[in-house]
Amino acid sequence: MPEFDSNHVKNIVLLGHSGSGKTTLAESMLFQAGLIQRRCSIEEKNTVSDYTDLEKERGNSIFAKLLHAPWKGYKINILDTPGYDDFAGETISTLRVADTGVILLNASAGVEVGTDIIWEYTDQFKTPTIFLINKIDHPKADFDLTVREAKKHFGSNVVLVQYPLSTGPGFNAIIDVLNLVMYQYSDNNEKPEKLPIPENEKVRAESLHKELIESIASNDETLMEQYFEKGELTEDEMKEGLHISMRRHELFPVFCASALQNRGVARLMGYIDNVCPPACEMQPQEIQGGGTLPCDSNGPVCIFIYKTVNEPHIGELSFFKVYSGTVKSGMELVNENTGVTERINQLYVMEGNKRINVNELIAGDIGATLKLKNTHVNNTLHEKGKQIELFPIIFPEPTLSIALANNKKGEEEKLASALHQLKEEDPTIHVEVSAELGQTLLHCHGDMHLSVIKWKLANIYHLDVHYAKPKIAYRETIRSKAEAQYRHKKQSGGSGQFGEVTIRIEPWYEGMPEPEHLNVRGKEVMDLPWGGKLVYYNCIVGGVIDIRFLPSILKGVMEKMHSGPLTGSYVIDVRVCVFDGKMHPVDSNDLSFKIAGMMAFKDAFQRASPLLMEPVMALDVSCPDEVTGSILGDLQMRRGIVEGFDTEGHFTVIHAKVPHSETYQYATTLRSLTQGRARFKMKFDHYAPVSPDLQKKLTETYKKEEPEMADA
Repeated sequence: MPEFDSNHVKNIVLLGHSGSGKTTLAESMLFQAGLIQRRCSIEEKNTVSDYTDLEKERGNSIFAKLLHAPWKGYKINILDTPGYDDFAGETISTLRVADTGVILLNASAGVEVGTDIIWEYTDQFKTPTIFLINKIDHPKADFDLTVREAKKHFGSNVVLVQYPLSTGPGFNAIIDVLNLVMYQYSDNNEKPEKLPIPENEKVRAESLHKELIESIASNDETLMEQYFEKGELTEDEMKEGLHISMRRHELFPVFCASALQNRGVARLMGYIDNVCPPACEMQPQEIQGGGTLPCDSNGPVCIFIYKTVNEPHIGELSFFKVYSGTVKSGMELVNENTGVTERINQLYVMEGNKRINVNELIAGDIGATLKLKNTHVNNTLHEKGKQIELFPIIFPEPTLSIALANNKKGEEEKLASALHQLKEEDPTIHVEVSAELGQTLLHCHGDMHLSVIKWKLANIYHLDVHYAKPKIAYRETIRSKAEAQYRHKKQSGGSGQFGEVTIRIEPWYEGMPEPEHLNVRGKEVMDLPWGGKLVYYNCIVGGVIDIRFLPSILKGVMEKMHSGPLTGSYVIDVRVCVFDGKMHPVDSNDLSFKIAGMMAFKDAFQRASPLLMEPVMALDVSCPDEVTGSILGDLQMRRGIVEGFDTEGHFTVIHAKVPHSETYQYATTLRSLTQGRARFKMKFDHYAPVSPDLQKKLTETYKKEEPEMADA
């Protein structure tokens, strides 16, 4: 039998802006639970949570960690997350499996930008949420201001359950509004003494107590009736009301603490075990294809993989939540996504990097297992004979792109393997091998995310990698009609090569009339893989070119369209008519007409008012009002066109169109301009002509850098 049933497993995720004290809080919670005998610190580089070399080096959390704390008959699984939005994937994956979010607010800094971003994620998942105002002992702590900011940002359903008697270095007492008592801490931080509320605080405490009761009652009809009848609610009724309201994502209680001094932590843990909902009370998981999966320990076994980590000398560690049934070591489960049967050889509960063997994990619990060969993040595993696939985690799109290549020849396969492994661990990383640009592109979430990837490639995979600005996927087309003739003739003893082609090219557009003054014998309309169309006409009269050579001419045209005459970019939206030529009874062959077709197309293209088109991105920037001026000025410098504004909550959203070539490292610039208070989304919108000056510059650069390609 498992040590805890589903009703006694609580899964919480610690959230907050960087520096709000999440890792310190996790350390204090483990200490309170008796799992560690000494609270370590980030400065000493020895906390249970931030155990990787990179986190010790940087002094902040980078990866989400799983911890657990047995507490008064409950098991609290603690998910510690990084505070920077560059690592949003870590936060989102843990929110997917958590049942309560604890959002830490820094009492000396108030509601920071990272908190607003995290709030959006908790609101998206409808995660029951607690606010913990931390660092009450900081000299600049302002509890009341932080509460006002929280209510302004997150709504009136933010309600006080506690407040500090005083703030700053003298912080040593918490007034509990729920049960109207004061907890006073001694200098040795032993269990606090439970005391009556001081006379000078009674009016405030009772007013907040009434406010809390009214907030609880307003979210439940039964409690509202009891409140009207009695004019009061008991402590148990208030806890039950908070429990219901939190589960519905309707009330957000506020606590206070100094995690560094371990003051207020035990009260928070007591609230988590008494009030926060367990997984078995949350909404059943929706199943792809229809239906739901209740969190029932007696149901069919089903686990969901939310994270993987490659442990040196050990292998891949898969983290999962048990959504139904009881998973046991030695059990065989089917991966619904791959169809592969996986054997669960070992089960672990985690304490940072420490793995503790267990025999089974029950519905609602979170754990880990080793060496699942064909299982990845977002995979659902279930017992045989069932068909259960849970909906995947939707990760945010990358905001930064970089080109990378080996500095050492012969390590291409090693780099590809390393990138594959990084992507397995972090699904927010996208790797693209672009045949068009001739580059391997890495897409990630900002400078900090990129710096972590660089560190891993250098220190874990021991690769010497060169990083460069990605090329731009331009398009080439024409604006006028032109004709050209090209004769390919080569004699080198024996049979030679001969092919002559005369073509007309025109800009293609939807609904254009058939070619004038030409005898159309055949027509092909091709949707090009890179967008746009090629319309190819056979207008040969009198058999001057044998019909069997027409596909070769088309092949030559396509080859040049694949590497356009201006910059080597793809060519789009052209109509080509082959209407004359010559052939030789002996020397003509497919290669000759392919070359003749390619060169004739190139010559005609240069005479047809060639035009270079650049990709234009739709850019949406969310920011506070006070930084919009800086952002607009920067967009203007990037040749951006602002198309409008919207309002989303406390943010202004700027809608703009910006050339792709001007968006390199935009994430870095935006963070610098706004001190990290703005975010953006970007996607391809359309192609637009570049200016004549820029076209000339790009064409000349291409001829200098790629002379052989330009001459081909």
